[in-house]
Amino acid sequence: MELRRILLCCVIILSAACGSSSSPYTSPTPTPTPTPTPSGTAVSIPVGARSSSGMAGFAPNPITVAVGAAVTWTNNDSIAHDVTSDTGVWNSNSMAPGAQFTFTFQTKGAFPYHCAVHPGMVGTVNVQ
Repeated sequence: MELRRILLCCVIILSAACGSSSSPYTSPTPTPTPTPTPSGTAVSIPVGARSSSGMAGFAPNPITVAVGAAVTWTNNDSIAHDVTSDTGVWNSNSMAPGAQFTFTFQTKGAFPYHCAVHPGMVGTVNVQ
């Protein structure tokens, strides 16, 4: 009797394991990885930026962005500033307190900049 139970259990287990399905097994399709998209980066001109020593005039500094990314500078100081490329690539002109300036970087490289009103304020955008 015991042998009969063992055989019956084996038949049930094998039947369940060998069952057929309506669709053949296929390997899963990998989910595509989304292509990174350039995103915007914010840079602040903080309160008291003109009296800061150099690199503290822009925050954060330096910054690194992807090709195609936009950088937006916001003048959070109580006086006017500008954001001027050292190589003439862009110039925000005078930015009153609260004003913003956005520039989109289309090529790789290091882009140093400064405030023409306060030349001691300097920064760099690294584009990868």
